[in-house]
Amino acid sequence: MKRLGCILCTLILLGVVLSGCWDRHELNDLAITVGVGFDKSGKEYLVTTQIVNPNEVASKKGSGYSTPITTFSAAGVSTLEAARKLTTVTPRKIFASHLRILVISEELAREGVSKVLDGISRDHEVRSDFYIIVAKGTTAAKVLQILTPIERIPANKMFKTLETSEKAWAPTVSIQLDRFITNLAKPTRDSVLTGIRINGDLEKGKSKSVLAETTPRTFLEYSGIALFKKDKLVDWLNDDESKGYNYIMGNVKSTMGHITCPKGGTISFEIIREKIKVKAHVVNGKPEININVLLEQNVSEVQCQIDLLDPNTVPELEQIAATKLKQIMTSTIKKAKQNKADIFGFGDAIEDISPKTWLKVKSDWENEFSELKVNIDTDIHIRRLGTTNNSIIVRPKEE
Repeated sequence: MKRLGCILCTLILLGVVLSGCWDRHELNDLAITVGVGFDKSGKEYLVTTQIVNPNEVASKKGSGYSTPITTFSAAGVSTLEAARKLTTVTPRKIFASHLRILVISEELAREGVSKVLDGISRDHEVRSDFYIIVAKGTTAAKVLQILTPIERIPANKMFKTLETSEKAWAPTVSIQLDRFITNLAKPTRDSVLTGIRINGDLEKGKSKSVLAETTPRTFLEYSGIALFKKDKLVDWLNDDESKGYNYIMGNVKSTMGHITCPKGGTISFEIIREKIKVKAHVVNGKPEININVLLEQNVSEVQCQIDLLDPNTVPELEQIAATKLKQIMTSTIKKAKQNKADIFGFGDAIEDISPKTWLKVKSDWENEFSELKVNIDTDIHIRRLGTTNNSIIVRPKEE
């Protein structure tokens, strides 16, 4: 009897465990959402979703009548209300567990993003591994309506392009939800987001015909970094300033740059390695920041008259490149100081080295930051000249 009782108990427990998921979703009932956009619509929020059309994506040839994605929009007092309203126009439930990109319009970003991010951060169905970007000079809805070649799903294109450009070009930065919210909550740091803009005609970009062009007349392009003060967008960093930000943050994995040769023309370099140290010091009761940057680079393209085999040439080029890098980083810090936004986390560095000093300055940190002395030391080493020593445009003198 005891053995029979044990068997019954085991069967009951297995029945509980194997009874299925109470919150399961059938695939045919879901609208897989890969992109979401937030805009202002009067006093309400406009939520736009980019939904995958499974028939078009699954089929290699496509059905021939539909686009890879469809976008729907709805307005509401809150973003989640607006999202629920979408059920009145979509035949399936919005399912955002595969979200790749969240686009926030510049207008909304300048008003503040804390309120619109609260709902999506609480939603248990949404993972936090998507990227947040700002629609520069346009709306989030319009960005999500643009079709993209190569990557059939535009949200995937934006996701992968952001990752690729950050690794290979450097004026962009990939920010996920958790990191952005953490920065918003820190009194010692302000945040940034990459901007995206529409190049070309919007109506043509929404048409499937754009996918049949070898040179698309309308496309999406990442452009600049949005500088936030607390939760509001206050300014934009241009491409050089955006690179300067990434140099200061130690984010540069690889990029290209150029300098002017001593006798005119240009020479381009590939950055292959960066090492940076950011340390705070207290001098006469005042905090200061010291930044030391070490770059290693290779010569990639020579478009000037120069003798790279001359032992004095490489040190001269290194000095020119170091001076230019310092100028770029200084201009980035100047832009941040003008907006009194510590996007570099210098406040963290001061707090780490001298908590007492931080206690004195943290109540008025935005003004302290705008007057903060920052010392920059740049050290650049040219490692390789490439497979060709001198430029092919330099002809040997005839004897």
